[in-house]
Amino acid sequence: MIHMKLNYSIQPEPEKTSKAIGKELHISKKHAHEISSAIKGMKVNIARGFLEGVTELKQAVPYKRFVKDVPHKRGMCTGRYPQKAAKEFLKVLLNAENNARYKGLESDNLRIKLVNTKKGHTFRGSMPRAQGRATPKNHETVSVEMILEVQ
Repeated sequence: MIHMKLNYSIQPEPEKTSKAIGKELHISKKHAHEISSAIKGMKVNIARGFLEGVTELKQAVPYKRFVKDVPHKRGMCTGRYPQKAAKEFLKVLLNAENNARYKGLESDNLRIKLVNTKKGHTFRGSMPRAQGRATPKNHETVSVEMILEVQ
């Protein structure tokens, strides 16, 4: 199996930014897209609180693109609570924040400049059925890149 190197989509200024990447996370592509569009441009403290609220089922993620058969939530448009994806995004966000702290950047002034999701590797599997047949059951992964910038 050939592993391709996963690069960042942009090359920011290294003295003003910090980066983190989560490779081949076992989360839904649709949930990852909606969370990334929701937290882009947020301050780090607000984004952390938002993601923690999603994991505790207290705040819903607004769904803008994948809205077929998605109900409205109280006080907002269509939305859901993608807990598993929010936990993985929280890990990537904390990693980027710790990278910024290591570089000597102030964590109070950090803003999420870029959140990007890419399709990862598809793990093939099969589910046995009756009369000796099998149905494919594939597991897709998502890679998430995050860049924080000092304001």
